[in-house]
Amino acid sequence: MEKNNLDMLEVLGKKAVTAKFKLQVLTEEEKNKALLCAAQGLLDDREEILEANARDMRAGGENGMQEGLLDRLKLDADRIGAMAEGLRQVADLPDPVGKELEAWERPNGLHLKKISVPLGVIGIIYESRPNVTADAFALCFKAGNAVILKGGSDAIHSNGAITASLRKSLKKTGVIEDAVQLIGATDREITTAFMKCKNYIDVLIPRGSAGLIRAAVENSTIPIIETGTGNCHIYIDESANVTDSVNIVINAKTQRIGVCNACESLVIHEKIAGVFLSTLAQKIKQVHEVEIRGDEKVCEMLSDAVPATEEDYGREYLDYILSAVTVKNIDEAIAHINRYSTHHSDAIITENRENARKFSKEIDSACVYVNASTRFTDGFEFGFGAEIGISTQKLHARGPMGLPELTTYKYLIEGDGQIR
Repeated sequence: MEKNNLDMLEVLGKKAVTAKFKLQVLTEEEKNKALLCAAQGLLDDREEILEANARDMRAGGENGMQEGLLDRLKLDADRIGAMAEGLRQVADLPDPVGKELEAWERPNGLHLKKISVPLGVIGIIYESRPNVTADAFALCFKAGNAVILKGGSDAIHSNGAITASLRKSLKKTGVIEDAVQLIGATDREITTAFMKCKNYIDVLIPRGSAGLIRAAVENSTIPIIETGTGNCHIYIDESANVTDSVNIVINAKTQRIGVCNACESLVIHEKIAGVFLSTLAQKIKQVHEVEIRGDEKVCEMLSDAVPATEEDYGREYLDYILSAVTVKNIDEAIAHINRYSTHHSDAIITENRENARKFSKEIDSACVYVNASTRFTDGFEFGFGAEIGISTQKLHARGPMGLPELTTYKYLIEGDGQIR
């Protein structure tokens, strides 16, 4: 890799370390003031942001980007408004820093406290979704962290415009601009080098495709919080209400296809499969054509279904495609889901309380739903404000990651002369 790029990463890293020590002493009032200013700044800079996004969208179309990814990339006035609202919501949330998590006294008179503190410098690598730029800044900032962002080449102009707006607002409020920095280079070599900046970055959060997550896990020398891909399942139990089941699947599949909490896979009890599939096929066409890739029984029930391959059951399509498989009982359903799931969000539609309890207990995923769409796995919907990502791992954080997940803790020990 060119020396200039390595030098650039070192400069960004040093600036971020300087920023983190200034951010960790900001008051809640100072942080909220900056966030509200940044929210208004996004609205004031809307035209510049949309113009930059239009450049990215044109390039994406010319490069043959698939529809689901173009949807992730696209910004409009409503989505910029939603980004601004996300910043305002984060400003309204309690400051997670400086909280007394535990306190106790030892027999020798030492007083101990466990206190929440910022993680420090957070590196975030993400693809296609420019709204992540604002969301990541807001959460990292409110939790007292500096952030270095590495977006994808397909959103480089959008990310640059959003970052410029955020930095301008920070300067207006007297807060160090380097609380948020964006890596301008887009080649893969700099992404790999960024994963090894352990002297400056305390934690790395990759958000995007399975390939990106795998590259980060294999190459990073920085501790990672893994945000996984979303092969989200919905199991239609024998006792399910067909109308509710169809409505939930249509919502989970078609509302937005380019998001990680969209349904990609159906598991259907064989006793309800006929009526459910015929109703689904009829009603989903009223919203959008969806290709169903099914097992032998599904293909027998739906004339336009496509035979599924083994690979289909584990894919995150980000497209108007669903895999579908039939099962004889809930145990087969749970086994299938735990085998092919990415452990993101999985749902059961049922009127049987025992089956709901069994599914909830035995599905090994970050979010498990009973009679609701997987589309609710989201920081806003969980009441966290904007989210940094959906963690599918089990260490430190799991599920939608809000403010508390962007802090760690330290121990404060107060004595009056004790020695050991």
